[in-house]
Amino acid sequence: MSLFEAFEEGKLFLPSGQNVELKSISWSPHAVFEGVELKHLITAKETGGAFSYHLVRIAPKKAIGAHIHEVQLETHEVIAGSGMCTVDEQKIPYEIGVISVLPAGVKHEVTAGSDGLYLFAKFLPALL
Repeated sequence: MSLFEAFEEGKLFLPSGQNVELKSISWSPHAVFEGVELKHLITAKETGGAFSYHLVRIAPKKAIGAHIHEVQLETHEVIAGSGMCTVDEQKIPYEIGVISVLPAGVKHEVTAGSDGLYLFAKFLPALL
């Protein structure tokens, strides 16, 4: 079982005592970027706006285009596939096991390779 599949079949234990089967959370298409889907694991609602966690699935050769989060620090943990993250002018190869930290206010873009790309993304404070 890949790490991505393990997350798909995993469980979320919230401080409230609630346990959530991750497979029960639906994938949502990204509102702007074609070929990008999100699974919102923990949102501002559960954390009082402190942070949010998301699984991100990017189809082969698709991208989350250049954008900036003015308020949120964002982290990416690559859990399957491969691709490239461009932060300002720096190119970061994305492969399983890579973790990147993207400060608030920094322009970034993520492009999946030919096998797609799967990320565990975290935002501080919460994105949603």
